[in-house]
Amino acid sequence: MLTSPDMEILIVEDEIEIAQLIQLSLEQEGFSCRACHDGLTALHVFQTQPPDLIVLDLRLPGLDGLELCARIRQMPSPKDPYILMLTAKGEELDRIIGLSTGADDYLVKPFSPRELVARVRALLRRSLRQIGITHTYNTQHFTVDLDQRTAYRHWEPNQSEILDITTLEFDLLSTFISYPGRVWSREQLIDKLWGSDFFGDERVVDTHVARLRKKIEPQPTNPRFIKTMIGIGYKFEDPPVQ
Repeated sequence: MLTSPDMEILIVEDEIEIAQLIQLSLEQEGFSCRACHDGLTALHVFQTQPPDLIVLDLRLPGLDGLELCARIRQMPSPKDPYILMLTAKGEELDRIIGLSTGADDYLVKPFSPRELVARVRALLRRSLRQIGITHTYNTQHFTVDLDQRTAYRHWEPNQSEILDITTLEFDLLSTFISYPGRVWSREQLIDKLWGSDFFGDERVVDTHVARLRKKIEPQPTNPRFIKTMIGIGYKFEDPPVQ
C-alpha cells in the first residue's frame, strides 16, 4: 500500500456528503485527512498546517478553486503540495485554466472512490520515490540536488540563483537533467512523473513544460534548453558537467 504516516491530505469540498465520502475513502487506505468546505477556510488551514496534497473542488463559495490554487502556488510555504482538482462534466476550459494556475491533475465528477485513491497515489508516489536518493545532477547551466530537492540556474561561472519552482516542476526538470539529450514522449513523461495510475489528458505535460520554461529559459517563446520535438514530445539540451 502506497501510504506514509507523514503524508497529509487536505480536502476542500463544499458539498459535505462528497467531502465525507472522499475522506472516508482516503482514510480507509491509510491516509491522514482534514476537510474544509470553503476557499477562505482552506487558505487559512494551508497557512497554519500545509498538507502534502490538496483535493480541491473547482466550485467553492467565497474563494473559488481556481483562485485558491493560484494563491497557494504564489505563497511561500515549507511544503509545495500536489493539487488534485475536482471538476464537473463540461468544465473543459476551467480544467485547462486550473492546470495553468498550478493544479497537478484533475478528476471529473462523478468519480469512483477507487479512481480517486489511484490519482492520489499516483501523485504522492513521486514524493515517496525520492526517499533515500542522494544524487546531484549538474549541467553547464543547472544543478539539481535530489536530496535537498533544490535546483539552481548558473548564469555565469560564479553566479547562480536558486530556482523558485513547484514540486512538479522540480520533478520535471530533474527528469530532463538526469537524461540530457534524451527525447521524451508525453506518454513517457506521464509515466515517469505520475505513474501508471494517471487518468488525465496528455496536455497536462504541455502546460507544465510551458510553466517551467518561463522560469528557466532566457526566452521562453524561443527555448534554448527544453526543445519541442514536433510530433513526439520534448528534449532537454544542456551539456552535463562532472
